[in-house]
Amino acid sequence: MAAPTPETLAAFEAAKGFMPVREGLALYEAAAEAASLGLPLLEVGTYCGRSTLLLADAARAGAVTAITVDHHRGSEEQQPGWEYHDPTVVDPEVGVMDTLPTFRRTLHRAGLEDHVIAIVGRSPQVASAWGGPLGLVFIDGGHTDAHASGDYEGWAPHLADGGLLLIHDVFPDPADGGQAPYRVYLRALASGAFTEVSATDSLRVLRRTGTGI
Repeated sequence: MAAPTPETLAAFEAAKGFMPVREGLALYEAAAEAASLGLPLLEVGTYCGRSTLLLADAARAGAVTAITVDHHRGSEEQQPGWEYHDPTVVDPEVGVMDTLPTFRRTLHRAGLEDHVIAIVGRSPQVASAWGGPLGLVFIDGGHTDAHASGDYEGWAPHLADGGLLLIHDVFPDPADGGQAPYRVYLRALASGAFTEVSATDSLRVLRRTGTGI
């Protein structure tokens, strides 16, 4: 089983973010496989770069590039007054969230800056301007139906045949978490364009095997 370097795994565990180690290792394994297609690995939802480290490590090993897309203003559950709000990533001058400086420090400390292209912008806008095929799309952005569906509709069509679609925070039981990523997961399977490869806790890995997204 492919695994990140001990240095990258230590950096991942130390980084600010929410992905558990078990899911992170499954993410890395999928990214390492997808890198064999010779195409970029793309993540939607950067936050402070915890999962980006694993994609960057896999991209480095596979001689491809990791691309991460985020507006860095925080998703809905990270705003003031919500459960996942972190006041240390609020820009004191403008009074809104800005995770970009923390993300850049995370990459720098891990020595992985040269293997990542960070795009600062809203996912649907970036997807509409994107022109090339991708080996992997990892959806881990906003968790409303509008955001999750927009990420899927914008990026899944760019996946190459045999490429991997990863969806995070898939909770079949509403008691465990929000349902928007789960609905996107069901939609991808129902499209006939994807087959499931693996499930690790809330992380689902699907392979593109057809058209009709």
